[in-house]
Amino acid sequence: MTSYKINEVINYHAHIYFDDFITRRLARELRSNLNNNFNIKLGGWKNNPVGPHTKPMYMVVFGSKLFPNLVPWLMLNRNGLSILIHPQTNDEMLDHTEHCIWMGKALYLDTEKLN
Repeated sequence: MTSYKINEVINYHAHIYFDDFITRRLARELRSNLNNNFNIKLGGWKNNPVGPHTKPMYMVVFGSKLFPNLVPWLMLNRNGLSILIHPQTNDEMLDHTEHCIWMGKALYLDTEKLN
């Protein structure tokens, strides 16, 4: 069994998924609240599948110091949206599969598009 060191985590990504008018509105509200409450980097809106993500989404990038506050906040404020949270290390495949947390419904990822 491989053991990982916490210093191998560069940062964390939260992928916020939406797929229709209602979930897009909820994702927009969540995005605004995230931006107002946390020191994060917000990625652009991806209206079409990109990389392994098979549904529209945007990405939130945050550091390890925010993890203990941001992740519980997302648990309480996700408004039914599916969210994938994973570390960013040098192994995209494990980051998106074995080392991830899903909130809400876990969605299909096209893992063939990962390293």
